[in-house]
Amino acid sequence: MRGGIHHIDLTVKDAHASRAFYESVLGFMGYRLSAGNPFAPDETGFDFDLRDGDDFCSIGILSARGAHADRMHDRYSPGLHHVAWTAASREDVDAMHAHLLSMGATILDAPADYPRYGAGYYAVFFADPDGLKLEYVFKP
Repeated sequence: MRGGIHHIDLTVKDAHASRAFYESVLGFMGYRLSAGNPFAPDETGFDFDLRDGDDFCSIGILSARGAHADRMHDRYSPGLHHVAWTAASREDVDAMHAHLLSMGATILDAPADYPRYGAGYYAVFFADPDGLKLEYVFKP
């Protein structure tokens, strides 16, 4: 689809420390660990790819570098606020919530209806180990 997201790279404190989290969450959605990240040839990150026919999306997880590499993510500072993925149904959102609980993930907001975002909008909000806000949403 023209204008669709091809890939997103997320910076975390330590990609190796966050790998299990992202492998579990993205694996739940059908993403698979790819052979390598061309932007991180020194093993400072991982790519997870989702393929469905001709559709493709890649999520890169990269280790932070530089003077502020050890800070927690602040979604209210300039930069990324959160990432939201599409769920197949309300039941899929509930299943993700159960999956997140089973892995001990930080739940920011349990599954609920959010009519201010549109009719039928149902989502769970959670955080990665570095505090990045993530969302799994169903909107009919």
